[in-house]
Amino acid sequence: MRTAAFLVFLLFCAYALVARWYFVCEMRGHCNPVSPQAPEEDIRPKTLEVREGDTVLLSGYDHFAFDSASVAPRLNANNTAFLDTLATLMKQDSNRRLTITGLYRPGEKDIRPGGFFENIGVARADRLRRLLMQRGLPERYMSLDQAAGIDSDLREPLRFELYRPSTIPEAYEKVQFVFTNMTFSDANFAYNSDEFKPGDAFVAYADSVKTYLDLHSDKTLTIVGHTDNVGSDKYNLQLGLRRAKNARTYFTDLGVNTKIEVKSMGKTRPAASNDTPEGRQKNRRVNFILE
Repeated sequence: MRTAAFLVFLLFCAYALVARWYFVCEMRGHCNPVSPQAPEEDIRPKTLEVREGDTVLLSGYDHFAFDSASVAPRLNANNTAFLDTLATLMKQDSNRRLTITGLYRPGEKDIRPGGFFENIGVARADRLRRLLMQRGLPERYMSLDQAAGIDSDLREPLRFELYRPSTIPEAYEKVQFVFTNMTFSDANFAYNSDEFKPGDAFVAYADSVKTYLDLHSDKTLTIVGHTDNVGSDKYNLQLGLRRAKNARTYFTDLGVNTKIEVKSMGKTRPAASNDTPEGRQKNRRVNFILE
Protein backbone atom coordinates (compact mmCIF):
# COMPACT_ATOMS: atom_id res chain seq x y z
CA MET A 1 0.00 0.00 0.00
CA ARG A 2 2.78 2.32 0.98
CA THR A 3 4.65 1.43 -2.21
CA ALA A 4 1.64 2.28 -4.37
CA ALA A 5 1.18 5.60 -2.58
CA PHE A 6 4.85 6.41 -3.07
CA LEU A 7 4.61 5.64 -6.80
CA VAL A 8 1.54 7.89 -7.10
CA PHE A 9 3.49 10.66 -5.36
CA LEU A 10 6.43 10.26 -7.78
CA LEU A 11 4.07 10.38 -10.77
CA PHE A 12 2.48 13.54 -9.38
CA CYS A 13 5.90 15.18 -8.94
CA ALA A 14 6.89 14.24 -12.50
CA TYR A 15 3.61 15.64 -13.81
CA ALA A 16 4.13 18.87 -11.85
CA LEU A 17 7.67 19.27 -13.24
CA VAL A 18 6.51 18.68 -16.82
CA ALA A 19 3.58 21.07 -16.40
CA ARG A 20 5.83 23.75 -14.91
CA TRP A 21 8.37 23.30 -17.72
CA TYR A 22 5.64 23.58 -20.34
CA PHE A 23 4.21 26.75 -18.77
CA VAL A 24 7.53 28.50 -18.11
CA CYS A 25 9.51 27.37 -21.14
CA GLU A 26 7.00 26.82 -23.91
CA MET A 27 4.25 29.26 -23.04
CA ARG A 28 6.28 32.05 -21.42
CA GLY A 29 9.51 31.45 -23.38
CA HIS A 30 11.78 31.98 -20.38
CA CYS A 31 14.04 28.97 -20.76
CA ASN A 32 16.03 29.81 -23.87
CA PRO A 33 19.10 31.80 -22.87
CA VAL A 34 19.14 35.25 -24.48
CA SER A 35 22.38 37.19 -24.54
CA PRO A 36 22.08 40.75 -23.34
CA GLN A 37 21.50 43.10 -26.25
CA ALA A 38 24.40 45.41 -26.80
CA PRO A 39 23.48 49.09 -27.04
CA GLU A 40 23.24 50.38 -30.57
CA GLU A 41 26.61 51.74 -31.61
CA ASP A 42 26.70 55.51 -31.95
CA ILE A 43 29.23 55.75 -34.76
CA ARG A 44 29.75 59.25 -36.10
CA PRO A 45 31.93 60.59 -38.89
CA LYS A 46 35.15 62.10 -37.58
CA THR A 47 35.09 64.89 -40.14
CA LEU A 48 34.14 67.83 -37.94
CA GLU A 49 36.54 70.71 -38.46
CA VAL A 50 36.92 74.42 -37.82
CA ARG A 51 38.22 76.72 -40.54
CA GLU A 52 39.33 80.29 -40.63
CA GLY A 53 39.24 81.20 -44.30
CA ASP A 54 41.17 78.48 -46.12
CA THR A 55 43.07 77.39 -43.00
CA VAL A 56 41.90 74.35 -41.02
CA LEU A 57 42.54 75.00 -37.32
CA LEU A 58 40.77 71.98 -35.81
CA SER A 59 39.95 68.67 -37.49
CA GLY A 60 39.24 64.99 -36.92
CA TYR A 61 36.52 65.42 -34.29
CA ASP A 62 33.25 63.50 -34.03
CA HIS A 63 30.25 65.28 -35.46
CA PHE A 64 27.44 66.15 -33.09
CA ALA A 65 24.19 64.19 -33.34
CA PHE A 66 20.54 65.28 -33.16
CA ASP A 67 17.50 63.07 -32.91
CA SER A 68 14.76 63.79 -35.42
CA ALA A 69 12.94 67.08 -34.68
CA SER A 70 15.16 67.71 -31.65
CA VAL A 71 17.22 70.85 -31.03
CA ALA A 72 19.27 69.35 -28.19
CA PRO A 73 22.49 67.58 -29.29
CA ARG A 74 23.49 64.14 -28.05
CA LEU A 75 26.94 64.80 -26.65
CA ASN A 76 29.75 62.30 -26.35
CA ALA A 77 33.18 62.77 -24.77
CA ASN A 78 34.72 63.76 -28.08
CA ASN A 79 32.09 66.49 -28.57
CA THR A 80 32.92 67.88 -25.14
CA ALA A 81 36.63 67.90 -25.97
CA PHE A 82 35.87 69.74 -29.21
CA LEU A 83 33.91 72.46 -27.40
CA ASP A 84 36.66 72.88 -24.79
CA THR A 85 39.32 73.17 -27.49
CA LEU A 86 37.30 75.59 -29.62
CA ALA A 87 36.60 77.84 -26.63
CA THR A 88 40.30 77.88 -25.74
CA LEU A 89 41.23 78.67 -29.36
CA MET A 90 38.90 81.66 -29.47
CA LYS A 91 40.05 83.00 -26.13
CA GLN A 92 43.62 83.06 -27.40
CA ASP A 93 42.68 85.76 -29.92
CA SER A 94 39.96 88.25 -28.95
CA ASN A 95 39.64 89.39 -32.59
CA ARG A 96 38.22 86.05 -33.68
CA ARG A 97 34.50 85.57 -34.18
CA LEU A 98 32.52 82.41 -34.87
CA THR A 99 29.60 81.52 -37.12
CA ILE A 100 27.72 78.35 -36.19
CA THR A 101 25.51 76.89 -38.91
CA GLY A 102 22.80 74.44 -37.90
CA LEU A 103 21.47 72.03 -40.52
CA TYR A 104 18.15 70.24 -40.72
CA ARG A 105 16.89 67.09 -42.41
CA PRO A 106 14.74 67.38 -45.56
CA GLY A 107 11.69 66.39 -43.51
CA GLU A 108 12.42 68.96 -40.79
CA LYS A 109 12.17 72.04 -43.00
CA ASP A 110 8.75 73.11 -41.75
CA ILE A 111 9.27 72.22 -38.08
CA ARG A 112 8.87 75.19 -35.75
CA PRO A 113 11.16 74.62 -32.77
CA GLY A 114 9.34 76.98 -30.40
CA GLY A 115 10.72 80.01 -28.63
CA PHE A 116 11.98 82.91 -30.74
CA PHE A 117 13.47 80.86 -33.58
CA GLU A 118 11.58 80.22 -36.82
CA ASN A 119 13.95 77.54 -38.06
CA ILE A 120 15.14 74.34 -36.38
CA GLY A 121 18.63 74.79 -37.86
CA VAL A 122 19.04 78.14 -36.09
CA ALA A 123 17.69 76.63 -32.86
CA ARG A 124 20.31 73.86 -33.06
CA ALA A 125 23.09 76.37 -33.68
CA ASP A 126 21.89 78.37 -30.68
CA ARG A 127 22.17 75.29 -28.44
CA LEU A 128 25.84 75.02 -29.38
CA ARG A 129 26.32 78.73 -28.78
CA ARG A 130 24.95 78.27 -25.26
CA LEU A 131 27.40 75.44 -24.62
CA LEU A 132 30.27 77.70 -25.69
CA MET A 133 28.92 80.52 -23.53
CA GLN A 134 29.12 78.11 -20.58
CA ARG A 135 32.84 77.89 -21.40
CA GLY A 136 33.26 81.64 -21.11
CA LEU A 137 32.70 82.91 -24.66
CA PRO A 138 30.60 86.10 -24.95
CA GLU A 139 27.34 85.70 -26.84
CA ARG A 140 28.19 88.67 -29.08
CA TYR A 141 31.22 86.78 -30.43
CA MET A 142 28.99 84.24 -32.15
CA SER A 143 26.56 84.59 -35.06
CA LEU A 144 24.20 81.91 -36.31
CA ASP A 145 23.10 80.54 -39.65
CA GLN A 146 21.01 77.65 -40.98
CA ALA A 147 21.03 75.42 -44.03
CA ALA A 148 19.24 72.40 -45.45
CA GLY A 149 20.97 69.05 -45.02
CA ILE A 150 21.14 66.66 -47.95
CA ASP A 151 20.34 63.37 -46.20
CA SER A 152 17.79 62.08 -43.71
CA ASP A 153 20.54 60.76 -41.41
CA LEU A 154 21.97 64.27 -40.90
CA ARG A 155 25.38 62.83 -40.15
CA GLU A 156 27.06 66.26 -40.31
CA PRO A 157 24.53 68.60 -38.63
CA LEU A 158 26.75 71.56 -37.70
CA ARG A 159 29.41 73.77 -39.26
CA PHE A 160 31.84 76.03 -37.43
CA GLU A 161 33.66 78.86 -39.17
CA LEU A 162 35.99 81.39 -37.57
CA TYR A 163 36.43 84.83 -39.07
CA ARG A 164 37.67 88.30 -38.22
CA PRO A 165 35.21 91.19 -38.65
CA SER A 166 37.84 93.12 -40.61
CA THR A 167 37.88 90.41 -43.29
CA ILE A 168 34.10 90.37 -43.90
CA PRO A 169 33.06 92.39 -46.98
CA GLU A 170 31.45 95.62 -45.86
CA ALA A 171 28.23 94.81 -47.71
CA TYR A 172 27.69 91.56 -45.81
CA GLU A 173 26.12 91.17 -42.40
CA LYS A 174 26.47 88.45 -39.78
CA VAL A 175 23.12 87.65 -38.17
CA GLN A 176 23.18 87.45 -34.36
CA PHE A 177 19.80 85.92 -33.45
CA VAL A 178 19.95 87.23 -29.87
CA PHE A 179 17.16 88.88 -27.87
CA THR A 180 18.56 92.39 -28.30
CA ASN A 181 19.34 91.85 -32.00
CA MET A 182 16.76 89.41 -33.35
CA THR A 183 16.00 88.64 -36.99
CA PHE A 184 12.86 87.23 -38.59
CA SER A 185 12.51 86.12 -42.19
CA ASP A 186 10.02 87.15 -44.83
CA ALA A 187 7.89 84.20 -43.76
CA ASN A 188 6.02 86.88 -41.79
CA PHE A 189 5.14 88.65 -45.05
CA ALA A 190 3.49 87.54 -48.25
CA TYR A 191 5.94 87.41 -51.15
CA ASN A 192 6.73 90.88 -52.50
CA SER A 193 4.28 92.37 -50.00
CA ASP A 194 4.46 94.56 -46.90
CA GLU A 195 1.41 92.97 -45.25
CA PHE A 196 2.58 91.75 -41.86
CA LYS A 197 1.42 88.27 -40.80
CA PRO A 198 3.47 87.37 -37.72
CA GLY A 199 4.17 83.72 -37.01
CA ASP A 200 4.28 82.05 -33.60
CA ALA A 201 7.99 82.73 -33.10
CA PHE A 202 7.56 86.44 -33.71
CA VAL A 203 4.48 86.64 -31.46
CA ALA A 204 6.46 85.06 -28.60
CA TYR A 205 9.34 87.46 -29.23
CA ALA A 206 7.11 90.55 -29.41
CA ASP A 207 5.42 89.67 -26.11
CA SER A 208 8.82 89.40 -24.44
CA VAL A 209 9.99 92.69 -25.98
CA LYS A 210 6.91 94.47 -24.59
CA THR A 211 7.65 93.12 -21.11
CA TYR A 212 11.30 94.14 -21.45
CA LEU A 213 10.46 97.68 -22.57
CA ASP A 214 7.86 98.06 -19.81
CA LEU A 215 10.66 97.34 -17.33
CA HIS A 216 13.34 99.38 -19.14
CA SER A 217 11.80 102.65 -20.24
CA ASP A 218 15.22 104.04 -21.17
CA LYS A 219 15.63 101.47 -23.98
CA THR A 220 14.65 102.00 -27.60
CA LEU A 221 13.60 99.64 -30.39
CA THR A 222 14.86 100.02 -33.95
CA ILE A 223 13.30 97.97 -36.76
CA VAL A 224 15.32 97.51 -39.96
CA GLY A 225 13.92 96.08 -43.18
CA HIS A 226 16.14 94.15 -45.62
CA THR A 227 15.43 92.71 -49.07
CA ASP A 228 17.07 90.54 -51.70
CA ASN A 229 18.55 92.06 -54.86
CA VAL A 230 15.60 91.41 -57.17
CA GLY A 231 14.29 94.78 -58.35
CA SER A 232 15.66 98.30 -58.31
CA ASP A 233 17.49 99.95 -55.44
CA LYS A 234 14.63 102.41 -54.94
CA TYR A 235 11.92 99.75 -54.93
CA ASN A 236 13.74 97.56 -52.41
CA LEU A 237 14.51 100.51 -50.15
CA GLN A 238 10.81 101.39 -50.07
CA LEU A 239 9.72 97.76 -49.58
CA GLY A 240 12.08 97.31 -46.64
CA LEU A 241 10.80 100.51 -45.04
CA ARG A 242 7.13 99.58 -45.50
CA ARG A 243 7.76 96.22 -43.86
CA ALA A 244 9.57 97.87 -40.94
CA LYS A 245 6.69 100.33 -40.49
CA ASN A 246 4.10 97.56 -40.47
CA ALA A 247 6.13 95.63 -37.90
CA ARG A 248 6.20 98.82 -35.81
CA THR A 249 2.41 99.01 -36.03
CA TYR A 250 2.23 95.51 -34.54
CA PHE A 251 4.22 96.68 -31.51
CA THR A 252 2.18 99.85 -31.01
CA ASP A 253 -1.05 97.84 -31.25
CA LEU A 254 0.43 95.53 -28.62
CA GLY A 255 0.73 98.50 -26.28
CA VAL A 256 4.43 99.34 -26.57
CA ASN A 257 4.81 103.03 -25.70
CA THR A 258 8.56 103.28 -26.24
CA LYS A 259 9.74 105.27 -29.24
CA ILE A 260 10.27 102.90 -32.16
CA GLU A 261 12.53 103.92 -35.02
CA VAL A 262 12.23 102.35 -38.45
CA LYS A 263 14.61 102.28 -41.37
CA SER A 264 15.46 100.25 -44.43
CA MET A 265 18.71 98.93 -45.79
CA GLY A 266 16.97 97.62 -48.92
CA LYS A 267 19.31 95.22 -50.66
CA THR A 268 22.54 96.85 -49.46
CA ARG A 269 23.25 94.52 -46.48
CA PRO A 270 22.77 90.90 -47.59
CA ALA A 271 23.37 88.15 -45.06
CA ALA A 272 23.98 85.58 -47.81
CA SER A 273 24.63 85.35 -51.51
CA ASN A 274 21.75 86.39 -53.76
CA ASP A 275 22.77 83.76 -56.31
CA THR A 276 20.47 81.07 -54.87
CA PRO A 277 16.80 81.01 -53.76
CA GLU A 278 17.96 80.01 -50.26
CA GLY A 279 20.35 82.94 -50.06
CA ARG A 280 17.74 85.43 -51.28
CA GLN A 281 15.28 84.11 -48.69
CA LYS A 282 17.81 84.78 -45.91
CA ASN A 283 18.25 88.32 -47.18
CA ARG A 284 14.53 89.10 -47.06
CA ARG A 285 14.37 89.76 -43.35
CA VAL A 286 13.42 92.25 -40.63
CA ASN A 287 15.85 93.04 -37.83
CA PHE A 288 14.79 94.14 -34.32
CA ILE A 289 17.43 95.95 -32.26
CA LEU A 290 17.04 96.88 -28.58
CA GLU A 291 19.50 99.51 -27.32
